[in-house]
Amino acid sequence: MLDKKLLSILVCPVTKGPLIWDAPNNELVSLSAGLAYPVRDDIPVMLEGEAREITLAEKEAWQNK
Repeated sequence: MLDKKLLSILVCPVTKGPLIWDAPNNELVSLSAGLAYPVRDDIPVMLEGEAREITLAEKEAWQNK
């Protein structure tokens, strides 16, 4: 679980937009960039090259929450 204070100050390195904590997938999701950044050993890996592109269905699901 990520520290709430850390989560409140992290932003997407590509868009500088907010991130959403996706606990089941252990990722930080940037809807604005369409990327999901992995969290390994409780450390966010905020590198664009390490992120995966989220699908349109995933993006729509997050927007509808």
